[in-house]
Amino acid sequence: MRILLIEDDQVIADFIQKGMKEAGFAIDHIADGLIGLHAALTQDYDVGILDLMLPGLDGLSILDRLRQEKKNLPIIILSAKRTVDDRIAGLRHGGDDYLVKPFSFSELLARVESLLRRAQHVVEPTSLSFHDLTLDLLARTAVRSGRRLDLQPKEFALLEYLVRNAGHVVSKTMIMERVWDYNFDPGTNVVEARISKLREKVDKDFESSLIHTVRGLGYVLKRQHD
Repeated sequence: MRILLIEDDQVIADFIQKGMKEAGFAIDHIADGLIGLHAALTQDYDVGILDLMLPGLDGLSILDRLRQEKKNLPIIILSAKRTVDDRIAGLRHGGDDYLVKPFSFSELLARVESLLRRAQHVVEPTSLSFHDLTLDLLARTAVRSGRRLDLQPKEFALLEYLVRNAGHVVSKTMIMERVWDYNFDPGTNVVEARISKLREKVDKDFESSLIHTVRGLGYVLKRQHD
């Protein structure tokens, strides 16, 4: 999946690019409105993330041009403008979603994923399964080999994230931003501690382990022989 980010604040752009790359997305960053419009019209992207106050051409004008050209690129507006009238204006000009600055990366990522599902007409599942492990997303319960696991809410959220990314390594940064919803502090060991507790419940007393550490990279949910 490829994202177009049109944002002139370099700090915000770096923050978004780092998180999206760790989440597995390809992302192109453009700081100028005119150049960003050209990229949106001439290249293929799955989602656009658009600031409103831009040099060259403002965000609302970009939206107007995209919709005039029948370009159906899903767009999330990022803006410090927070009034109801501002949000209505952004949506009426053709924005698909509106997120007020400052924002958490986990919320932005969730909104990107939601737009992608809508664009692809994907129905969100009510359960997830991996090997002999099943998660009920409505009841927020987990079962492995017919045995219910006694998970705390944060442990369930962490396990859900691992199951959704089964077979792929997820870094501590990704886990912190998706599960704990704040920026990663390399000095904290909260992820390691919670993973350790989760292993006690998910892997202990079962024939095979599902949660594995990839030294220097993060964690991965996989069958032991994979």
